[in-house]
Amino acid sequence: MFYFQTTNPHKFQEAKIIFEKYGLKLERIPNKYKEIQAESLEDVVIEAIREIGKERVFIEDAGLFIDSLNGFPGVYSSYVEKTIGNEGILKLMKDVKNRNAKFISVVAFLESLSPLKIKIFRGEVKGTISIEKKGKEGFGFDPIFIPLGYNKTFAEDINLKMKVSHRKKSIEKLARYLEEAYG
Repeated sequence: MFYFQTTNPHKFQEAKIIFEKYGLKLERIPNKYKEIQAESLEDVVIEAIREIGKERVFIEDAGLFIDSLNGFPGVYSSYVEKTIGNEGILKLMKDVKNRNAKFISVVAFLESLSPLKIKIFRGEVKGTISIEKKGKEGFGFDPIFIPLGYNKTFAEDINLKMKVSHRKKSIEKLARYLEEAYG
């Protein structure tokens, strides 16, 4: 049994579907954990998983990095989504030609406490910021993110998100590792 510590039920459902494909059992720990302010998602998840201090637990943090905004909101995506939301990002992007962006997801898995062994898995999907919000599926910045090679936002097509998302990529890397290491 493995554990995903997250307060976000949407993230847990995405992970559970992936784990089931690999024949792995996953439970949710719905507790908050301390998120430090840091320059990288890797720093955030490594510090948080150390503080959690439970083996066979993983956490995931993600961010939207917009090229023309020098990577903003990046590691501050959750706070930005709660404060200015999609509308605020679209206002910042008004009349901006370069709409390139990427979602990055980083997973930290605490394999052992003694010796301390943390495994990191990263997933990324490139895309663009839409001109307006579209769709009702997903959460966060899904209504304004169009993955490269597609013409719909993640919020317009949840199956598209499940197929190409940053979180799918990072959690699949973790699941493949766990299947091989613990299978």
